[in-house]
Amino acid sequence: MPTATAQVDGLILAQAESWETVEGNVYFPPSAIKDQKVFLKTDTKTFCPWKGEAEYYSIKHGDQTIQDAAWYYAEPYEKAINIKDHIAFYKSKVSVTVE
Repeated sequence: MPTATAQVDGLILAQAESWETVEGNVYFPPSAIKDQKVFLKTDTKTFCPWKGEAEYYSIKHGDQTIQDAAWYYAEPYEKAINIKDHIAFYKSKVSVTVE
């Protein structure tokens, strides 16, 4: 069975055998998060006309903070209810693989 993994500099942020894929992004369920302490909630929010309002996390790894590296939909619209509270990562900031 394939496994989806999100990591940065060797630190595994999320890993799951079950996830959602939307618009080419892997959305990890909350249970896939390895250490919630490295996720720092930010004030950043964006809007998608069919998913709703996204909220963001920065990732704290050692002395490094990767700004707004992950996002999630706490209250998605009905068409995106399958990704409620799932976390996706910017591929330019975090390595996301499915193997």
